[in-house]
Amino acid sequence: MLSRLEQAQQKWGGSHSVIDNWLMERQELLLLYYKVAGLSPFENSDNALPEQVQIQSFCQILMDYLSAGHFEIYDNIVAACKEKGPESLKLARSIYPKITASTDLALDFNDKYAEAKTDNGLEDFDKDLSSLGEALEQRFGLEDELIDNLFANHSSE
Repeated sequence: MLSRLEQAQQKWGGSHSVIDNWLMERQELLLLYYKVAGLSPFENSDNALPEQVQIQSFCQILMDYLSAGHFEIYDNIVAACKEKGPESLKLARSIYPKITASTDLALDFNDKYAEAKTDNGLEDFDKDLSSLGEALEQRFGLEDELIDNLFANHSSE
């Protein structure tokens, strides 16, 4: 996921401040994901669950990232695509529902873990985090497709 992010930053970085900020937020989200998952370079030698404060931080940036996409970026991309032609708009509209599926999974994850008070509430944490990671990876690909569509068809902006 980080290599995809690096490619996105290289391809679109500096072209629009909203996209730059969104990609930086994606980077922060991924780093926190790796940390709570105990993945390199944040490996946890005793395979313990992350601390609740780490989970809360991850959930907060996850919600911030989702909100930025849904309430700032997607609508702007769809509007720009609408102005430039029916094929571009058709692609944007076909991608958006696929992104929404990952939003639902992320919201469920947040509802379940952001305020979990005991380890008893975390018995499915690893499985749920893995499912969320897979959904996020798919989501990032779809988001990148939207951004690519925008820049490929609207490079004059």
